Amino acid sequence: MPNHSRPLVDQLDRRQELGAFLRSRRERVTPDEVGLPQTGRRRTPGLRREELALLAGISATWYTYLEQGREIRASEQVLESLASVLRLNRHERDHLLRLAGHHTPPTDPEPFEPLTTEVASVPLLLRPHPAYIIDGNYDVLTHNQPAADLFPNLTAPADRPPNFLRWVFLEPLARDVLADWEPEARGLLARLRALAGRHPTDPRYTRIVDELHEHSPEARSWWPRYEVQARHSGRKRLRPPGRTIPVTYTYTAFHLAEQPEQTLVIYFAEAEAEAEAGADAGAG
Repeated sequence: MPNHSRPLVDQLDRRQELGAFLRSRRERVTPDEVGLPQTGRRRTPGLRREELALLAGISATWYTYLEQGREIRASEQVLESLASVLRLNRHERDHLLRLAGHHTPPTDPEPFEPLTTEVASVPLLLRPHPAYIIDGNYDVLTHNQPAADLFPNLTAPADRPPNFLRWVFLEPLARDVLADWEPEARGLLARLRALAGRHPTDPRYTRIVDELHEHSPEARSWWPRYEVQARHSGRKRLRPPGRTIPVTYTYTAFHLAEQPEQTLVIYFAEAEAEAEAGADAGAG
């Protein structure tokens, strides 16, 4: 059974996680992408350790120690060189630096600040558009009825705070509502990975990671891939209850000024947006 009392940093030693992250990224870069010739049959995908070390201008032995989780300290310059060869995006680079101790997270969980009445009522003001406010670990702090209708059983089970990650991975209806369930779920898990890396001692992240590992085979399979993303706005294809054809929704995320990891998310059906635009044009 998962041990919820242990902080994430104790369960996943930071050096071991750094090595696993580097290895996962090394395996996805092909020799062709970095200008190396293909030489014979390769036993592993991606670059070899010595190839990556050569391209980054560091010792192959030293890089091997780094990937093995040995107790060595990598300079920011070396990490930047590795990030460049591995073609890390901005969020992956930040995650690499944080794992290596160059962006040291707080040693204690940030105090949880409950929503004020004024902030909690914002989704109600946004009806008929689905809207909710989530915390950094995707607990749903408040939501309106259109959101509850669009994401059925969002508040189940009743013995714990509603959580959007739990809904996506563990609620069977989520696979019907999310027309593109797998890429949506993988992206959500990658965003959790980035947020958990910033709060390694916060038990709220430990609990949701443990719960997903215990109950979701997909989460267990995808978590070791060390994919990281930042929260963002975008588009989703959703099937509202009673609909068989997906509807494309635009969703926008706003971070709260006082609690930047609390996020207001608003959904707007694109067909509705087009109808409103046409009405505005006619009125003009």
